[in-house]
Amino acid sequence: MAQGERLAIDAEQLREEVRRRYAAAARRVAEATPSRGGCGPAEPGAAATDTTGSCRTITAGIYSAEETQTLPEGALRASLGCGNPTALAQLRPGEVVLDLGSGGGADVLLSARRVGPTGFAYGLDMTDEMLALAEANRAAAGVEHVRFLKGTIEAIPLPDASIDVIISNCVINLAADKDAVLREAYRVLKPGGRFAVTDVVVLGDLPAPVRQSLEAWAGCIAGALPAGEYLAKLRAAGFEAPEVQVIRTYGPADLQEWTAGEVDTGAGCCTCCDLPAAGAGALASAFVRATKPVA
Repeated sequence: MAQGERLAIDAEQLREEVRRRYAAAARRVAEATPSRGGCGPAEPGAAATDTTGSCRTITAGIYSAEETQTLPEGALRASLGCGNPTALAQLRPGEVVLDLGSGGGADVLLSARRVGPTGFAYGLDMTDEMLALAEANRAAAGVEHVRFLKGTIEAIPLPDASIDVIISNCVINLAADKDAVLREAYRVLKPGGRFAVTDVVVLGDLPAPVRQSLEAWAGCIAGALPAGEYLAKLRAAGFEAPEVQVIRTYGPADLQEWTAGEVDTGAGCCTCCDLPAAGAGALASAFVRATKPVA
């Protein structure tokens, strides 16, 4: 396998690994144990939480103080994203929003407040524990115009042309078939609808052992697309005016935190230790935008 080439992944095997990790993260939040923030939840860590409830510097500060004040603590602790798609999307009153991979529901609840009672916000997730946590957070927030759906982002359980805006927070990189995800996003968007997500993208080469690791894929590393490939896939799905805007490049300290204990190829922790040096500058958070043509 060449340097930078991604693992030919079994989709169901990957889903099960993602379910396992995110179910564990939801249980930790439900049990009131501080959760490690960030895109790839690991086993319980000793990191201290920051003022937003996240335990990782990678996710620190992605929401404003005003936003965090409107969210239940459980939603903040379960926030495992790498950006703020609700701000990117510039949501308007009356719009219908869908969050792909909604987790504990933070972005859904923020979206519901932005679109107001005349709008609606859906969250889609495949993990029962996260769905239960999201529903508890919805009830705690007292927000009614929200619904959490069980399903995969490759097969969205909503009708054609039913959504004004699709958001997602560091989830699409987890999918084995990203073309299917983007086709489904295009299908459920109304003409003129907006695709506005945050995701991890690759700016350079990653070490081959990382690209070949199922754990690294489930940890939001190995499955990340190069920015140019992301744009090409959006165009192939039918979107127009695609754009990838890098908002943060990860350095060695970020990657050490991100991968500690998560990526192990069986020879100790060689991949974990190698990634901060070899992967510095290769991974970034980005805003990814596109529009479904009106006709």
